[in-house]
Amino acid sequence: MDRLLDIKNAITRHARDGLTPTALPGLSVMRTTRTNQPSGDVLEPAFALIAGGLKHTALGGEVYEYGPGEYLVATVDLPVVGNIIAADEDDPFMAVTLRLQPDRIASLLLDTGGPHRPAPAHSLSAFGVGHASPPLLDAIARLLALLDHPADLAALGAGVEREILWRLLTGPQGATIRQIGIADSRLAHLTRAVRWIRDHYSEPLRVPDLATTAAMSPSVFHRHFLTLTSMTPLEYQKQLRLNEARMRLLTGHHDVAEVGFSVGYSSPSQFSREYRRMFGTTPSHTASAPR
Repeated sequence: MDRLLDIKNAITRHARDGLTPTALPGLSVMRTTRTNQPSGDVLEPAFALIAGGLKHTALGGEVYEYGPGEYLVATVDLPVVGNIIAADEDDPFMAVTLRLQPDRIASLLLDTGGPHRPAPAHSLSAFGVGHASPPLLDAIARLLALLDHPADLAALGAGVEREILWRLLTGPQGATIRQIGIADSRLAHLTRAVRWIRDHYSEPLRVPDLATTAAMSPSVFHRHFLTLTSMTPLEYQKQLRLNEARMRLLTGHHDVAEVGFSVGYSSPSQFSREYRRMFGTTPSHTASAPR
């Protein structure tokens, strides 16, 4: 836990209030003393270590809670609803986030042969939570320490990042992370469909067309998509729509019906009903909330 304290101290030195990019591309730190209400977000492929406070994330029908020394991994774009549930001046919420880049994972697998484990025969979830091992905490602490020395960061940062990826590949979520670096993996095929939905969330969705994009039959595609994202394709699209609608309402769009239409809803009543089910409040209440 001493290394976790080192990580917290480094975050305090380098984080402004909220999420703060660092000098190392793909590495961000976060610090806040405030809790917040549930809000929609899209997790991109990334690893995030929690160093202080507590957070909830809802994905599909599951709610995950994680705190100091725990980490989460997302391997595809995932629409979630999350909020910080414990943070104050004495114990801020703090986190470190590292983007998971396919080319770097592929390079590591090529150079090492990857962890010597058989490829799973079943589908894998794109989201996982686990406890960080002492070697993983040590590598993260050393990477953050390099931020205090730009010349050292330029020379050594890529090597320490590579070590972190190796610790993840050999950890509990390693089988899923490994798929990111394999160009012809099932995850790679499903990712094409996931990206299509994200880029065209307001358009009508046809599962047979998505299955063709993923080079699968409709039934196989539906099964693997559900396992990967904890949602059906239609549920995935709905959550993207509602997350986008909430963002628009919070940033000054006051015409609720117009917002609903803009994200793909043809029925204002259906939009309001599904929005309330997800966020626990009505679109009109969100639109009129003080900024």
